[in-house]
Amino acid sequence: MGHYDNIQNIYFIGIGGIGMSALARYFHAAGKYVAGYDRTHSSLTRELQKEGIEVITSDKVEDLPNAILEDKESLIVYTPAIPLDHSQYLHFTADGYTLEKRAAVLGNLTKGHFTLAVAGTHGKTTTSTMLAHLLKETGYQITAFLGGISENYHSNLIIDGDRAMVVEADEFDRSFLRLSPNLAAITSMDADHLDIYREDSQIKDSFKSFAALVPEDGKLFFANGLPLFGTSVGVDDDADISAVNIGVKNGSYYFDLRTKEKTYKGFELSLPGKHNLQNAVTALAMAMEFGAPPGLLANAIASFKGVERRFSYRIKREDLVFIDDYAHHPAEIAAVHQAVREMHPGKKVLAVFQPHLFSRTRDFAEAFAESLSLFDELLLLDIYPAREKPIEGITSEWLLKLVKNDKKQLIQKEGISEVIKGKNAEVVVLMGAGDIGEEVEKIRKELSGEN
Repeated sequence: MGHYDNIQNIYFIGIGGIGMSALARYFHAAGKYVAGYDRTHSSLTRELQKEGIEVITSDKVEDLPNAILEDKESLIVYTPAIPLDHSQYLHFTADGYTLEKRAAVLGNLTKGHFTLAVAGTHGKTTTSTMLAHLLKETGYQITAFLGGISENYHSNLIIDGDRAMVVEADEFDRSFLRLSPNLAAITSMDADHLDIYREDSQIKDSFKSFAALVPEDGKLFFANGLPLFGTSVGVDDDADISAVNIGVKNGSYYFDLRTKEKTYKGFELSLPGKHNLQNAVTALAMAMEFGAPPGLLANAIASFKGVERRFSYRIKREDLVFIDDYAHHPAEIAAVHQAVREMHPGKKVLAVFQPHLFSRTRDFAEAFAESLSLFDELLLLDIYPAREKPIEGITSEWLLKLVKNDKKQLIQKEGISEVIKGKNAEVVVLMGAGDIGEEVEKIRKELSGEN
C-alpha cells in the first residue's frame, strides 16, 4: 500500500459512488477503519455495511463516527460530485484534516505498481473489468479498481495480489491525469461532461494528455480511427490488432484475433453488440502485451460474464426479453440498439429511458432524440439531476417532442411495471445511469409474474 501505511482511519464523503466504494473496500481489506457518508442508501451501500463498513446518510458533523472525529490524522476522501457547502466537508477543511479527491488517492496507489489503465467516454468499464478477469484467469495476482460490478466476482474490487493494478481511468474532472499507467487504452473520445469541459476539443486534449502519461517503455492501445499514436485495435478492419472471421451463434460471437505477427484462432465472447467485441479486442491486446499466453486467453474470455447493468439480461425467454443497461449518452443508446437488433431480429423493442443530468440532456438533445427514435416504442422518465440544479426549459417533455417516433410517452417511476406490461413488447430495454437501476429487480419480478 506504501503511501497510506501510517493512516489508520479513512472517511469517504460519497462512499456509495462506484469508484469511491472500490477504494473503501480496498482500505477495509487492508485492515483500516473505514466509514463514509452518502445521501441515500443503495444496494451498494448495503453491501458495504454487510462487509463491516459504517455508512451514514446524515451530513451533520455530530453524526460522524467517533474514530474520525477524534483522529485529526484521518484521511478524508471526497468525490467532485459533492456540493462544496457540505457540512462535513467544511468541518474537515476548517479542522485541518488531510482531504484528497478520489482521483488523487487512486493515483497515489498506482504510483508504486505496474498499472494497466483503461480510459474512454464509453467502453472503459467493460474493457477494464474484462482485462482484470483475463489476467486473473491466466494466473496473475492483481488488484483491480473497477467502475462497475463484475458479474464474475460480484464486486467492483478484485484483490488477489500486487503483480499489477488494473484501473478504470475516469475523464470526469480530468481525474485520470493523476494516474501513472504503464500500459493504457483509450476506447473512445466522444464529447461528454460538457459541464466540465465546455467544448469537445477540450475533452480530446484531455485524452491526449492522458496518452502522454504512458512512458517510453510502455504502450498505448486505442480504438482504430482516433487521432492518437500507438497500437490501434478494431473489429474487422485494418487496425494493428483486429477481430476477424466473426460469426454469431446462440447469442455469442466467435472470432479470430489478427495481430501484425500472426492470427490467433478460436475466441468466443458471450456479450452482445459490436461495441463489446471492440472492448474484447482491446482487453485481449493489453493482456497479451502484459505477457498473458494467447492459448489461455481464449478460455478466459469465454468465461467472462460481463458487468452489471451493461446489457444485462434480466429475463431471457422466447416470448419476453428484459435487458438492463447503464447507457446515458446517445452513442451508448445507439450501441445498445445495434446489439438488440442483432441478437433479437424482427422483435418489437420497447425502450425505457431515464435521462441523466440536465446539462447532458441539453448538450446532446438532438442526438438523444435520434438514438431513442430507433426503438419501436419509447417510455421516457423525468431527468435524474445527480449533481445538478434544474436548467430552465430542459425537461423530459421538451426532449420527448424532439423524438421522431409517434409511439412515445412520459411516465413516472411509480407504477412503471404496469405501464411496461401494458405495451406487450417482446423485448424491453431499460436504460439510464440514475436511480432507475434500483428499480430493476422489482420490474423483473413483476414482468416475470413472481409477485
